[in-house]
Amino acid sequence: MASPPLRPRRRFRQPSVIPGFGLTMGYTLTCLSLIVLLPLAALVVRASGLGLSGIWEVATDPRVASALRVSFGISALAALTASLFGFLVAWVLTRYDFPGRRLVDAVVDLPFALPTAVAGIALASLYAPNGLVGEQLAKLGIQAAYTPVGIYIAMVFIGLPFAVRTVQPLIVEIDKEIEEASATLGAGRFHTLTRVVLPPLIPAVLTGFALAFARGVGEYGSIIFIAGNLPYVSEIAPLLIVIKLSEFDYGGACAIATIMLGISFVTLLAINLIQAWSRRRFGYV
Repeated sequence: MASPPLRPRRRFRQPSVIPGFGLTMGYTLTCLSLIVLLPLAALVVRASGLGLSGIWEVATDPRVASALRVSFGISALAALTASLFGFLVAWVLTRYDFPGRRLVDAVVDLPFALPTAVAGIALASLYAPNGLVGEQLAKLGIQAAYTPVGIYIAMVFIGLPFAVRTVQPLIVEIDKEIEEASATLGAGRFHTLTRVVLPPLIPAVLTGFALAFARGVGEYGSIIFIAGNLPYVSEIAPLLIVIKLSEFDYGGACAIATIMLGISFVTLLAINLIQAWSRRRFGYV
């Protein structure tokens, strides 16, 4: 009986056009340590001065808990909305040719280029009760500015480009002949969309969601102008950190930042695990 063929061993050092694996790896780890790991470690060390009981006391403070719920809850909802509409925008920009398409494609990147304060002022003036859109919403009994709705609008605004740009390149790679073959075999549009088009795009959609979520959680400048910043209602966690710093409560500010860091890490880790599972599930490793 013939023995099964041996699986090739995975090489740690893959061939590359850039020589010097040790030098480049050392440079990479050094930069990551200095730019990312060291500041985060300093933050955790500063917060640890309060002890676990002190951090827990900060986390369970009603005002802090409310700010964390506002930041993370609205960020998740806004990232979900940005992912949905980002997919539609990316599909339109990729699959349809219409006058002004390049202009629309450039407009998508505006939230990247605009200073956050400029974006916040623009959104606040637009959605204020006397603004162009806010006035029409007020007639329907909806107040957008200075409420959690305003935070949601700002987070969707800053998160949309991430959702579009992560999905758009993969849509370009999907051959239209696959859709035509699916239709030829008798599949309807919904079946083609859910079984042929969406599976290879799920990892990119999750990546866009994660980026939009992370940006929304950490956003400050474009939100404070439209949020109203009312404690227990529309106060975000980054603003509460700034307030703690202005009161010279550095331990409390570091504790809130550490809590946000922990929640963000767990959330993004879960999203990455789901993303890896989707790649294995649908065969796109």
